[in-house]
Amino acid sequence: MSIVTTITGPAIPLKGDDIDTDRIIPARFLKCVTFDGLGEHAFEDDRAQLNGDHPFDQTQYQNAKILVVNRNFGCGSSREHAPQAIARWGIQAIIGESFAEIFFGNCVAMGIPCVVADGETVERLQGAIATNPQAELQLDLANQTIFCGDITAAVMMADGPRQMLVGGTWDACGQLVAQAEAVKATAAQLPYVGWSKIVA
Repeated sequence: MSIVTTITGPAIPLKGDDIDTDRIIPARFLKCVTFDGLGEHAFEDDRAQLNGDHPFDQTQYQNAKILVVNRNFGCGSSREHAPQAIARWGIQAIIGESFAEIFFGNCVAMGIPCVVADGETVERLQGAIATNPQAELQLDLANQTIFCGDITAAVMMADGPRQMLVGGTWDACGQLVAQAEAVKATAAQLPYVGWSKIVA
């Protein structure tokens, strides 16, 4: 299980409040059996409407690792396809003014930190990125700080989810797999669990 403490790389600004999950990944892509290939369809309809002018289409942002957004990002449905599409496009962390609760939880379950900054900081970051798309941002999750050129600002993430990321315990399935022998040993001691019937 990976520990998430620092993420460094170029960023991409995405302006606008209340960007919902249907805009992040349109509903027609939810019928996929796996999440493979979702990245290329992130913001598909928004990108089509802007005919190449959407940040996710612009060449200067194609190597971005950090997404900088505004208020209530990821609102709408609970589809986990939304953070999956963003992650498979290449994003490893999101900075925003606020996030929809279920979207936030889905991101944490994938190891993607969503940190909150005040509106002025977000605006400054988006401006700095637009001016210099090659500028590197560094998110220090352990100390809840963001650095970008001459910008140093505080960001915030609730202690519980943040500790899961910096402690490497965010992956619930990974923890079960890593502790398979301990789980098996415990189950073997329980009179109401027939472990031999569960695992051949």
